[in-house]
Amino acid sequence: MLRMATLALLMAFGASLSAQMTADVKFQPGNFGTMVNGTVTGNEYFDYKLGAKAGQEMFADLKVSDTNGYGVIYFNILPPNSDGVAIYNGSIDGNTARIELPDDGDYTIRVYLMGNDRDTGKTVGYNLDLSIQ
Repeated sequence: MLRMATLALLMAFGASLSAQMTADVKFQPGNFGTMVNGTVTGNEYFDYKLGAKAGQEMFADLKVSDTNGYGVIYFNILPPNSDGVAIYNGSIDGNTARIELPDDGDYTIRVYLMGNDRDTGKTVGYNLDLSIQ
C-alpha cells in the first residue's frame, strides 16, 4: 500500500515538473500575422509552433495582460529541431523580436516566467503578437 502511494506521489510530482502546453499557430487566409494570448504559472511554459521559410522575417512582441505577481515573462525563439537552444532569448534581448530566419521548418516561440514569479508559482497573462513576412 505504501509503495503504491509513493508511486502515485512521484507520478503526480513528475507531471507537475514537466508542465508544458503547445499550440500550432495558423494565420487566417490573406494575413501574415496573428495575436495569441494565454497564461503561464510558475515553471510552466507555452510553446507556439509556427512554420516558416529561410530568409523570412519573424516579428514577435510579448505584453503582460494581467498578473498576480511582478509580470516577469519572456519568450525565446527556437529554430526547427532545436534541443532547447534559442536563436532569440527574450530575457537578454527583450520582449520584442524582429529576426531573419535561418532555416525552413517549424519554429517554436516559448513563453515562460523567470525570477520570483516562476519560483513562487505566480500566474502571468499575456498577449503575443506574431507575424512572418
